[in-house]
Amino acid sequence: MRDKFVAFFFFTLGMPLLQALPKIESIDDLKKLEEQVQQVVRENTKVTVSLISPKSGGAGSGVIVSRDGLILTAAHVIEGNEFMTVIFPDGRQERARVLGANYTRDAAMARLLGEGPWPFAEVSDSRSLEVGDFVVAMGHPKGYDPTRRPPVRFGRVMTKRDLDFITTDCTLIGGDSGGPLFDLKGRVVGIHSNIGPDREINNHAGLSGFQSSWEKMLAGKSWGVLGDRHRDPHRPVIGINFRETPAGLLVESVPAQGPAFAAGLRPGDLVTSIAGQDIRSLDGLAEIFADLSIGDEISVTSWRGQKEMTIKVKLVPLSEINRKRRR
Repeated sequence: MRDKFVAFFFFTLGMPLLQALPKIESIDDLKKLEEQVQQVVRENTKVTVSLISPKSGGAGSGVIVSRDGLILTAAHVIEGNEFMTVIFPDGRQERARVLGANYTRDAAMARLLGEGPWPFAEVSDSRSLEVGDFVVAMGHPKGYDPTRRPPVRFGRVMTKRDLDFITTDCTLIGGDSGGPLFDLKGRVVGIHSNIGPDREINNHAGLSGFQSSWEKMLAGKSWGVLGDRHRDPHRPVIGINFRETPAGLLVESVPAQGPAFAAGLRPGDLVTSIAGQDIRSLDGLAEIFADLSIGDEISVTSWRGQKEMTIKVKLVPLSEINRKRRR
């Protein structure tokens, strides 16, 4: 088995796809890497669980990340459910209550209802990952199977995308959704989201995205939309059309029916901060709004000429502004 592992790596290292990190330059490096992967698997097999919808029977995966039974999974795995059936690798079954979800990030939480303490994995900041880093994927492809442990897939980070999504070349199939992606220290750095044979759609929701929504999901709030968020007519907005400039986001227009107009923002204002975060690009704006929901009141800091002002604006659904426009 070790010989096959070594042969595989010498073959793949000759491929000019990525500069893998850490560098593998000798047999000793390969042996060390193999030991790291085996350690990750030993420590985290028992925390990689299968999740079954009691309504539809659909199967996904999840990972326990706290002693009191907090489970991270993908939002599309728990969608439409109040409870999930949790199956451990040894066949033990428990129930979990669905907490909250950020559908835009395909991030969700549930909590085990049985008596703990529970085994758990540590989580880490996915933004520290680099393209080429080695990672380990686990899950329950095609649902729970009592004849095997959660299969292990080994690969590398291929790309890092907006909203903290990551693509890897780990092979994943249906049922893996919601399962954990580990770094070589055994920490959860991602949750399997879009999966398929084409690695371009083999996405994982990065843990940095989970952490930015952590408290709201823990409190049981759900918001956002799966897929193209720009097509969601009910997404939260403040009612501003921006143009990106080197100095910040320039307000091009402010619908009179929206909360930004009511709060005093006008065309020509230069917005430099939203919800307490400095903002200079439209991509950065999308990152901020991915963690906000309708009814949230946020601060908006802008410049009008030489005067700086900070106002409070309550988010409303885009459909509300459009409805008022049609009146």
